[in-house]
Amino acid sequence: MDTLWLVGIGTGSLSHITLEGVKALQQAAVILVPRKGDQKDDLAEIRHRIIEETGSQARIVHFEYPVRDPDLPYQERVKQWHDEIARRWQVAIAGVDITGPVALLVWGDPSLYDSTLRIAERLSPAPQVRVIPGITAIQALTAAHAIPLNTVDGSVMITTGRRLRAEGLPHNAETTVVMLDGLCSFQNLDADGWHIWWGAYLGSDQQILIEGPLADVASQIVETRAAAREQHGWIMDSYILKRR
Repeated sequence: MDTLWLVGIGTGSLSHITLEGVKALQQAAVILVPRKGDQKDDLAEIRHRIIEETGSQARIVHFEYPVRDPDLPYQERVKQWHDEIARRWQVAIAGVDITGPVALLVWGDPSLYDSTLRIAERLSPAPQVRVIPGITAIQALTAAHAIPLNTVDGSVMITTGRRLRAEGLPHNAETTVVMLDGLCSFQNLDADGWHIWWGAYLGSDQQILIEGPLADVASQIVETRAAAREQHGWIMDSYILKRR
């Protein structure tokens, strides 16, 4: 693997890939596609559909995504998980005749709460890495709700559900984007004074959007999210909080 291309695919829609990303997939010799277990097979199918729609003739090589060890401390858990993913990349392409770049389709964006770049640093020998950004989950969310991200001259904070549960919202936060929140951590906040814009499966036929005063729609989001995850076997969602 002399060259590794990381292609941002937004939230899994071909319309979220740039023309540069389409061209990269067309020029790639090999594309690595993760499988995440029976309940998430459609995540691989979405990647396959994107590859097919770009007209790419690359060889598809699959690898099984490892599961994080919940008994380890968070940082150690993530470190070992990244080590194992890098190892599986290399095992997957061992013996494959690679005549050009290897590509990976990155959900969301390679720069934003994604560790593909950190995993790539673990490869030996180190490949030459090229990043082709796509539409980020945040762009898809603001576009779906037709709202600007920031207030006039206002600051924006991007955080995770885990940090929100541990630390809450900073007192000076005007706009907060929350990602990777499987526990709906907004339930731990004082709902008064906040407005929420939530979205799942952004850009797809299954897209779901809910917005309103947090006190009014929090329970609706929790119930809707649980039902959608049960129906599809997986869910990818994010939300924005603004002071009212």
